[in-house]
Amino acid sequence: MAETIDPTRADDAPLSTSKREAAAVDAATEALIDKPGQGDADTLVGRTVTINRPRAELFAYWRDFANLATFMDNVERVEMLDERRAHWVVKAPAGKTVEWIAAVTEEKDGEFIAWASEAGADVPNSGRVDFRDAQAGRGTIVTATILYDPPGGTIGKLIAKMFQREPAIQARRDLRRFKQLMETGEIATGARNRRLQEEGKN
Repeated sequence: MAETIDPTRADDAPLSTSKREAAAVDAATEALIDKPGQGDADTLVGRTVTINRPRAELFAYWRDFANLATFMDNVERVEMLDERRAHWVVKAPAGKTVEWIAAVTEEKDGEFIAWASEAGADVPNSGRVDFRDAQAGRGTIVTATILYDPPGGTIGKLIAKMFQREPAIQARRDLRRFKQLMETGEIATGARNRRLQEEGKN
């Protein structure tokens, strides 16, 4: 099964710190541009943001998965089942929701968290969030990498994109909201911000 790799619109770092892997991502992206829509494979999404807060603070907030609904716009709720497993309820097009149970597969305190959905997920997914110190004391570089299987294959992905639920769009938006929340204590919800969201520009 081939992978479709969404270009990382990173403001600080590539999807991987490895130059070889970054080159592979670039090559795959070029292939996607030249040959769009081939297959309905899993999709890899990467997003990066720099947040002017200590790495330990950001890690701790993210690791309490119930907090994720405070800045992930499409997440209705995350309920902790135990220390490593959580039940996710996420908005989907046409007023529906999708659900899954995700388990932490690997983590290192203050550095990264990796997870994978369990069997039976409405949208099978896995991913990793990395926290790295930015240079010159500029805070923390947060990189989220998500591998997901869109419901309904390519058609489902296109429909989701129309409703602004497509994960590549939402990942960028959610990281910006995370940045706002951690740096200012609140998330902008003004009319202009809502308009930009509806237009897919935020």
